[in-house]
Amino acid sequence: MKKTRFIPLVLASLAGILLVIGMNSKSVPTVSPLADRPVPDFALPSLQQELGSITQASLKGDVQLLNVWASWCSICKSEHAYLQQLVAEQSLSIIGLNYRDERKAALNELAQTGNPYKKVIYDPKGSLALDLGVYGTPETYLIDKNGIIRHRYVGALTPTIWEQQFAPLVAQLKE
Repeated sequence: MKKTRFIPLVLASLAGILLVIGMNSKSVPTVSPLADRPVPDFALPSLQQELGSITQASLKGDVQLLNVWASWCSICKSEHAYLQQLVAEQSLSIIGLNYRDERKAALNELAQTGNPYKKVIYDPKGSLALDLGVYGTPETYLIDKNGIIRHRYVGALTPTIWEQQFAPLVAQLKE
């Protein structure tokens, strides 16, 4: 009788341990349902209002990254310095997709920490992010010169992730 009283406690403990392990696991490459397909059609405003709207056509012409971020995202803040380093070291443009954020907060974040983005798409309702299948922030997509999604990574971009997953594809796409 006494042993059965501890079963719920043991099960709850195991569930808690599994939850902690799952939350702390490293991000892994995620195959996008849009892999090898064009970025979905969109027309959204630029975060910097004076730049007008940004469309799907603006993601064509060069190999570039599309980085989903928000000012409220602590992981995005940790990846921000590396994005600036990438722009400085690589001949690669990064387009920002500001996800479900307040315009003023996002502009303040870029003013304080620097702006690695060639353009920033303002997506306050998350409509483009939803069409892309975004799970959360940050996420990074590799877009080829024809506007086709070639790779997706969920989580903060790091030098290791860049070298293992993105650099070889970028080199191949730029040939």
